[in-house]
Amino acid sequence: MARWIADWHPDDPAFWARSGRRVARRNLIFSIVAEHLGFTVWTLWSIVATRMGSYEFSTDQLFWLVALPNLIGSVLRVPYTFGPARFGGRTFTVVSALLLLIPAALLGVAVSDPGTPYWLFLVIAALAGVGGGNFASSMANITYFYPRDKQGVALGLNAAGGNIGVSSVQLVMPLVIGSFGLAAAGWFWIPLIVVSAVCAWFFMDNLTSARARPREQLAVAGRAQTWIMSFLYVGTFGSFIGYSTAFPLLSASLFADAPYAAVAFAGPLIGSLVRPVGGWLADRFGGAPVTLWNFAAMGGGVLLVWQAGASGGFWLFFLAFQTLFLTSGIGNGSTYRMIPAIFQAKAVAERGEGEEALLYGKRQASAAIGIISAVGALGGFLINRAFGMSFAAAGGPAPAFLAFGAFYVCCGALTWWCYMRKVGVSAIGSLAHVRV
Repeated sequence: MARWIADWHPDDPAFWARSGRRVARRNLIFSIVAEHLGFTVWTLWSIVATRMGSYEFSTDQLFWLVALPNLIGSVLRVPYTFGPARFGGRTFTVVSALLLLIPAALLGVAVSDPGTPYWLFLVIAALAGVGGGNFASSMANITYFYPRDKQGVALGLNAAGGNIGVSSVQLVMPLVIGSFGLAAAGWFWIPLIVVSAVCAWFFMDNLTSARARPREQLAVAGRAQTWIMSFLYVGTFGSFIGYSTAFPLLSASLFADAPYAAVAFAGPLIGSLVRPVGGWLADRFGGAPVTLWNFAAMGGGVLLVWQAGASGGFWLFFLAFQTLFLTSGIGNGSTYRMIPAIFQAKAVAERGEGEEALLYGKRQASAAIGIISAVGALGGFLINRAFGMSFAAAGGPAPAFLAFGAFYVCCGALTWWCYMRKVGVSAIGSLAHVRV
């Protein structure tokens, strides 16, 4: 049975080979299961909104239903980050999984009544944001289980397993709704949520070394690196979750007769599967170079999608959009690998090379992950609102795509300036020398 572990030294090769790897792998597996279901609940409205034609809501109103879970989820990521350090990773995983039952059940009830008002749908969509918070607690928890040189792949796998929840929703829900009705979009997930909570209780562990006071964790909010990486993560994860949740409704608005529901899952699946690749590339070549070139590719991808959408053909639009999912997925992995590298480099510079400095760096990175993932998730809200406002003002998505392209240029420039620049460092510092 899972328990508190007091003796945990993953950066010791002998300890890692003897027992650390096995324990870390077990916790990673069940962390992925719970996080996966968190993402499914968080992104349910991306499909539900496309099936609400009988309610006669406007396109902008429907984009609000898709955007609101992203907003609430991003806010919840901050307190969720502190959960594992305060209560233990196993304990908090169980509680956060059980909270998913509330929005799932309310969705099943609300769509069963054709008289449900719009404001109540907004409330239920907002409650789905609890699924977005799960990501931050899961990632913060797994950070402690792995040694420095294996965190890129481990965090990539953990995140990818959660991110695939978006694809699961968009693959499974059209079939479930088509067979059992819209209410099944909520009821379907309830037994799976219960099973994940039970598995977390019996097979996960709490780490004594991960415990930290909230004040100690909140100290990272005063570090410039936290906010620089938050901005970059808006460009990678914010793009992934924003495009994933917006694509079905965006496609329905542009190509009403196209079979978008049958293929909507493909993009989130691609983005999720390549996220560990982004972490691996960052481990091999450095997170900053991979991130820089990836933002350049994302800028080109936006222009490609814009032109494809203007051409009037759904399949060209669909294929072009896959470049955004591919690059946002790689960027998710590379930027996330940069976070522990940055804070551990800072810890070594401040406290030396000892185990205490390594643990301090992990605590700093774990706390920073919560803030960074919270701000990054706001991208999902901003993208959906940008599309909604773009349709309301211009009748199409062109202004939104132009804004996204300009933002990626800014992200690329910031990456180079802070993490790759080797000129003028005596006047304004850069972390190029530590190869983050």
